Order: sequence, then C-alpha cells, then structure tokens
Amino acid sequence: MKKPINPVDAAGGVLFRNVESQTDVLLIYRNGVWDLPKGKKEPKESFEACAVREVKEEVGIENVQIIDYIMDTYHEYEINGKKEGKTTKWYAMQSNQVNQEFFPQQEEGITDVSWKPLDHAKEIVGYKNLTEVLTTFEGLNKKKRTS
Repeated sequence: MKKPINPVDAAGGVLFRNVESQTDVLLIYRNGVWDLPKGKKEPKESFEACAVREVKEEVGIENVQIIDYIMDTYHEYEINGKKEGKTTKWYAMQSNQVNQEFFPQQEEGITDVSWKPLDHAKEIVGYKNLTEVLTTFEGLNKKKRTS
C-alpha cells in the first residue's frame, strides 16, 4: 500500500543584487549543499510573508522586499517515515542592506551565506529544481534590466 503524501506549503527567495554588468544571488550553505533560503509556511501566513520571513531568518538580514514572483517547485521526500510533498513558491527579492555582514541560522544547519555570480550559482546549487528557479529568475531579471 502506498503511503499517503502529506502536503507541505513553503516559500523562498532569490535575493539578488546587480553589480555593473553582473547579477549576484545570495546562497546559503546548508547541510553540505549550496541552497536558496526557504522554509515552511506558518498557518494563516501568506506565501509572500513566509518568503520574506525565511530569508530574513536564514541569512540574518532585515529590509527584504519582494520584487517579483518567479515560479513554483514541487518535490517529494520522506521524513520520520512519513512521505511529504512540498510545494515552494519562489520570489525575486532585494534589500538595501546587501553589503552588510550576514548571520547564518546555524540551528537550521546553515554554516555560510555568500554572494555568488548567477551563472556560478546555477552550477553549484545542490538541487536540480533550484537550477530551474535560478534560470527562470535570470530570464525575468534580463527582461527587467533591458526594459
């Protein structure tokens, strides 16, 4: 018999800065993998509020604002013997504090927070769906920069 899948709602962000002709994105190093900040949505919390909260908590930054919706991702995993299906809504974000020191949320397994050039970030993120998120973000960002 197939295990029932518990649905999980989450949200996350691609925090970015444009430096001269290059776009940098902020990656977190969590449990040995380069990742994007994200997390589970609280009851009655909007996806947008969740994304902002999670980015603030995981990288230790204030003044985060959503610029655009990017896309949704879905993946299934097993935790404590239960199967979960997580839908994550992704948002492009900016902050006026991009040059400040970051404070990785160590209790979440995050040991580093670092700006990476977008092309490099697409190569080093640890999950295929994050490459898709960054590629979709890149298309949105190029459109905005040329319009």
